[in-house]
Amino acid sequence: MKVVILAGGYGTRISEESQYKPKPMIEIGGFPILWHIMKEYSYYGFNDFIICAGYKQHMIKKWFYDYFLHKSDMTFDFTSGKRDVIIHDQRCEPWRVTVVDTGLHTMTGGRIKRIQPFIGKEPFMMTYGDGVCDVNLQELLAFHQNHGKIATLTAVIQQQQKGVLYIGGDNAVKSFREKHLSDGAPINAGYMVLNPEVFDYIDGDETVFEQEPLERLAEEGQLMSYLHRGFWQCMDNKREMDLLERMLETGNAPWKCWED
Repeated sequence: MKVVILAGGYGTRISEESQYKPKPMIEIGGFPILWHIMKEYSYYGFNDFIICAGYKQHMIKKWFYDYFLHKSDMTFDFTSGKRDVIIHDQRCEPWRVTVVDTGLHTMTGGRIKRIQPFIGKEPFMMTYGDGVCDVNLQELLAFHQNHGKIATLTAVIQQQQKGVLYIGGDNAVKSFREKHLSDGAPINAGYMVLNPEVFDYIDGDETVFEQEPLERLAEEGQLMSYLHRGFWQCMDNKREMDLLERMLETGNAPWKCWED
């Protein structure tokens, strides 16, 4: 199953770092947060990624191009007058990574729509390139497959509000709206599972996925929530970046489910 990661925004709320690189490439613990997210998925057996790039997208492509080199022991042999490269050992994850330039100003829904040719007619996972979580992704997938609806999102309860959900007793999302400062309700944490029919709910580049598409899915009873009571943290600003960095430094990083 493919994993789509939205990684094309400007990251203006963390401009101290994002002026130099795409927000998902901002490092915590010496690696981009995008890498941390991919490691989470890889731990549960998902290794086929589609990165929806945009702002400074060339930096994402270059990072993955160099990743194999950085994770390998190699001999560069010039003695024959040519450049022979011998790979002795490599420690890369078994990843297939497709980086797609989905446009500089494209909205979230538009980015998803643009990678439709890479998805085909299969269900896929989707999340944002700026948040980490310790949700069990295999259990999330099983939940999605059992209810038979078009879309599942992971819901968490946090003081900082993102997209606010009203969830019924059957776990169906009854409505979806953007945050209010006074809210104390479940929020959309990403980590979604989507059936290919979701592309029919997206008009084009100007579509914000968290608005009309999710609202329509909720109204039609096609959006379900998987309530996660564990850890989730986005990286919207420098304070949150420092928080994630401290968690890694102290060995208290709940999303880090893999071994070094």
